[in-house]
Amino acid sequence: MKETLTVIALLAMIFGTVSSQSSSEARLQTQLRRLFPSAIAFSQKEGSPPHFKAYGGAVGAERKVLTGFAFWTTELEPLERGYDGPIKILAGIDTTGTLTGIIVVDHREPYGYFSIDPEQFAAQFVNKSIRDSFRVGGDIDSISTATLTVTSATRAVRNGARRIARQFITPPETR
Repeated sequence: MKETLTVIALLAMIFGTVSSQSSSEARLQTQLRRLFPSAIAFSQKEGSPPHFKAYGGAVGAERKVLTGFAFWTTELEPLERGYDGPIKILAGIDTTGTLTGIIVVDHREPYGYFSIDPEQFAAQFVNKSIRDSFRVGGDIDSISTATLTVTSATRAVRNGARRIARQFITPPETR
């Protein structure tokens, strides 16, 4: 009887882990689709720096077309820290060096609920070029009591996007 209970407990732990892994994988897929709504597929996280690839093209087509990259700001060096630790943001960048968007996933910032959590913060990054200045108070709105939080999150997105671009995107030719 004791062995049966142990096996049942072990199976519950295994299936509980599988269930939480599949729910976190589903959550990740949903987040990636928010960044790349027209994508038909995403790669697993790979490479250095770690990233996901977004692919477009016709469903069922033989060849998928690379349309962009997504990355976690907490997985790129140097790790940008906010007021109370790292700010975990999933960011998307297309193959021209334009941000497709950001999703603030986790933070412990005391002012996040009115600085980096609102959709208005994330909306500022949609269609922003990696060549832009990313200056808080300039092309990024600042929140007076949350400047450190906004600045850290902005710097994490800017530095991460530029690093991904340097590694994987061919700059346009200048004439």
